Amino acid sequence: MKKHWRYILPLAGFLVMAVLLWRGLALDPRKIPSPFIGKPAPEFSLPLLDDASASLRPGDLKGQVWLLNVWASWCVSCRAEHEVVTRLVREHGLKILGLNYKDETVDAAAWLRRFGNPYFASVVDADGNTGIDWGVYGVPETFVIDRQGIVRYKHIGPVTDASAEEVILPLVRELEAES
Repeated sequence: MKKHWRYILPLAGFLVMAVLLWRGLALDPRKIPSPFIGKPAPEFSLPLLDDASASLRPGDLKGQVWLLNVWASWCVSCRAEHEVVTRLVREHGLKILGLNYKDETVDAAAWLRRFGNPYFASVVDADGNTGIDWGVYGVPETFVIDRQGIVRYKHIGPVTDASAEEVILPLVRELEAES
């Protein structure tokens, strides 16, 4: 009987691990809750992409509803969402701040010249520390911030027409209607 336990315990351990792995693979990484929802937007002071002598901080935007879009010229998914982000600005007047993440400034500026610049400003996070402070898992990610500077929503991955129409635009309109 003792000999059977030698085989049963490792097999049971393997089965438990396999079930946990299977369960983990079924989770949607875009539904990872952000610890920043309902909390003040993390502060930073970063240089502007088009003028390194000037800087911007989230506190400068208090009183306005705005989005922070984390992007990079090397990011394939950022290119995929760029048309949607551009449409949000052009057709709906959204105020979007770009956070250029772990990118070369020259490459980022060339990318915006080539594909168009939807951002009212884009700040440079060359070392990625600000992205870490915001809990960025990867690019692209987009945050909605209310008039008081509170993070109200985080979208992981490319913004699509569906996510813009179903979640982002209704939330922005609701926040803009609040006094």
